[in-house]
Amino acid sequence: MKSMKLLSKFFFFLFLLTMCGTAISQPFIKEIKAFRRTDSIAIPPKNAILLIGSSSFTNWKDVADYFPNHTIINRGFGGSSLPHMILYANDVIFKYNPKQIIIYCGENDLTGGPSITADTILERLIKLHHLIRSRYKKVPIAYISMKPSPSREKYLETMQKANALIKTFMEHQKKSSYIDVYHSMLDANGNILTHIFLSDKLHMNAEGYKIWQGVIEPYLR
Repeated sequence: MKSMKLLSKFFFFLFLLTMCGTAISQPFIKEIKAFRRTDSIAIPPKNAILLIGSSSFTNWKDVADYFPNHTIINRGFGGSSLPHMILYANDVIFKYNPKQIIIYCGENDLTGGPSITADTILERLIKLHHLIRSRYKKVPIAYISMKPSPSREKYLETMQKANALIKTFMEHQKKSSYIDVYHSMLDANGNILTHIFLSDKLHMNAEGYKIWQGVIEPYLR
């Protein structure tokens, strides 16, 4: 009996190790599986505008109401960075055959430690752009600038440098554009508009998304 209990504990330990290994090798897999379930219940619309990226998209749950003249698929998942867009490209990009792809990502990359520079983020965005272009030669791609937020002021210098590098890159690519929301979120003195954020001082409220609506709308196909 004692040996059976030990054996049960051993297998349970192996199970925990396996689960931990899966979580490490497949970050955000719960979110990805949720997308898969959603798509299995209802076939995603064709020729939609696809949003990919991090929590600024994830939290924009009523994004379709802001752009009623467009068909939107939102596949942002919170906490993600540019390498995660590449890792899950088959799940969040290539299965949808969109008519346009809008990217908001890179902000979480900044929190990866001192080794993460503006050049690092540019290189990651270039890899994602090239990956998309390997499948979709003519689909328009737009990158939304990283936003300034009170909780991440210490990253603003690197953020601005990365935004500038990405702007230059996107403007030199065919069917690609850069959407600057950064400066629309500052007051006349160049300070961050604090009233457009939730209490966490990171994620936007409806007023913040209203600003985004006005900036993004002209770029939508």
